[in-house]
Amino acid sequence: MKSKQKNPRVLIVTPEVTYLPDRMGNLANFLTAKAGGLADVSAALISALFHQGADVHVALPDYRAIFKDRLAPFLRKERRTLRRVMPDDRVHLAEDRAFYYLNRVYSNYGGDNIRIALAFQREVINNIVPRVQPDLIHCNDWMTGLIPAMAREIGIPCLFTVHNIHTVKTTLDHIEDRGIDAAAFWSHLYYIAYADAYEKARENIPVDFLVSGVFAAHFVNTVSGHFLKEIVEGRHSFVESHLQQELANKAAAGCAAGIINAPDPGFNPSEDEFLPVRYDADDHDPAKKENKKALQKMLGLLEDETAPIFFWPSRLDPVQKGCQLLADIFYHVISKYWQQNLQVVFVANGDYQHVFHNIVNHHQFHQRVAVCDFSERLEHLSYGAADFVLMPSRFEPCGLPQMICQLYGALPVAHDTGGLHDTVVHFNGKDDAGSGFLFETYSADGLMWAMDRAMDFYQQPAEFRQRQISRVMRQARATFNHDVNAREYIDLYEKMLERPLIH
Repeated sequence: MKSKQKNPRVLIVTPEVTYLPDRMGNLANFLTAKAGGLADVSAALISALFHQGADVHVALPDYRAIFKDRLAPFLRKERRTLRRVMPDDRVHLAEDRAFYYLNRVYSNYGGDNIRIALAFQREVINNIVPRVQPDLIHCNDWMTGLIPAMAREIGIPCLFTVHNIHTVKTTLDHIEDRGIDAAAFWSHLYYIAYADAYEKARENIPVDFLVSGVFAAHFVNTVSGHFLKEIVEGRHSFVESHLQQELANKAAAGCAAGIINAPDPGFNPSEDEFLPVRYDADDHDPAKKENKKALQKMLGLLEDETAPIFFWPSRLDPVQKGCQLLADIFYHVISKYWQQNLQVVFVANGDYQHVFHNIVNHHQFHQRVAVCDFSERLEHLSYGAADFVLMPSRFEPCGLPQMICQLYGALPVAHDTGGLHDTVVHFNGKDDAGSGFLFETYSADGLMWAMDRAMDFYQQPAEFRQRQISRVMRQARATFNHDVNAREYIDLYEKMLERPLIH
């Protein structure tokens, strides 16, 4: 009797599988490497693959302190959820004292991060891969950047996902001192200078972890096709030339793609426990007005259900998020739409928070503007009350708020870049098309132009606006979900394996 063919076995290697929202501030973004997206997409992808019958395994560090921390019950919940979804023999926790007592995924010190990354990868290379014997390995970000070189050496197809361009560098002798036999796959690693012999490279030429992952992997994906295109074309000066060149090489070889992340399923206005009134695409208008009044009352804003609310959900980080563009036009935009009672709500920590506090205090805008520290409750309520969400990022590898807001019937006002380009279509009311308002030139004037277009929309007849928002909500629900996201990864796995993932 012919034996039943087994499904290919996939090992997902990720330093994170617990969701930490990027709106908590700059540190939260650093802790999650891609503003929460890596942790969220890892957990969702693992669950989706398992539920669809795939032979999926996951390797992650055993962050004992994080998992047991009473101050972070949502982290414990995520771990329990993962254990419930997948049998224990599919969840492989890398054991090492390097991360037993950490209270965060990454350290504030670069040397500690290298030590943690090497401890994790040593366990994956030496113990987890031999135990699991995967047919395909999926690695995520710089903390897994050495594993694709090992996979290439032993002939296992490897996908490397770039969530964030952060990297670290160290030498072969340091890697080997931590228990990784880098000599076995040294020629598949990427060095910051030419290395034609192992002995020459060992002590003198550092290895770049992130670029090594790109260089050695059989296939690479970023979390936005347009961001990949921007890097390949050299549009971002902050992307190191080594990374740009290796991604360009992979793209030219047909071995690179972009797969957009999806929001946490907890962002659903019909089930959101933080909303005073829940709603869907069919009954959003009265519900959002009630939520708006609740938000205004909570924050001490002028209580007016007809007032347009612009919500800022991202970190107040001037390097990436574009908050200085808004600061430059802030007085003008509040004054221009004073009669319409335009309001702005910030639920975000970050370097620029004090700038907006100063503007509000100087001009006595307290009934029009609220500048708040991040809280999960306030974030959800703001999505449920807002009419527009501000995302004027200078660059955006993927972004989540511009997708979340569409689910909640708020339209994004965004710079036309990276993941924003891939997930927001400029509004065209005549053709019943579009989902937000995009500006192409990264400047305060560009942002002002987009906010003016948003206000033009807001002053259209109510019936027209309601119809368009219902359309946007339905399209977002069908597009921005982890079933779609997982299907794209499954298609990519099958392309690499040249056979179905699930029989």
